[in-house]
Amino acid sequence: MTINETQNEIIDEFADLTDWMDRYAYIIELGTQLPPLDADQKVPANLIEGCQSRVWIASDRLPDGRIRFVADSDAMIVKGIVTLLLRVLSDRTPDEILGADLYFIDKIGLSDHLSPTRSNGLVAMVRQIRNYALAYKALEQK
Repeated sequence: MTINETQNEIIDEFADLTDWMDRYAYIIELGTQLPPLDADQKVPANLIEGCQSRVWIASDRLPDGRIRFVADSDAMIVKGIVTLLLRVLSDRTPDEILGADLYFIDKIGLSDHLSPTRSNGLVAMVRQIRNYALAYKALEQK
């Protein structure tokens, strides 16, 4: 499934949830499905700066060049948000990640319904994922 197909699937899931309390509940439910991060990955190097909550994102380069992300947070709503990001961007190539237009964020209304600090955190998470992609791309080019 492509990044856009995954985003469209997420948009469809949220389309049936017209009330924002239902959407928040669904995002929190998604967060409960995120596997816990190993303690050795909850290190300062994986901690996202600019988030109100503590969020860790780690990555591994798979043998075929795709990047797999794992993450965790101490806030349930943030766990759900990072779950959505990983669903769209994990197991993709650096070029796919760097070329992605993450339109699902606006389409499901996240941009309009997050507090300014949560919005800043979302931007920081996306930026870190893209930074990982840039780093892996640079390694490929060596």
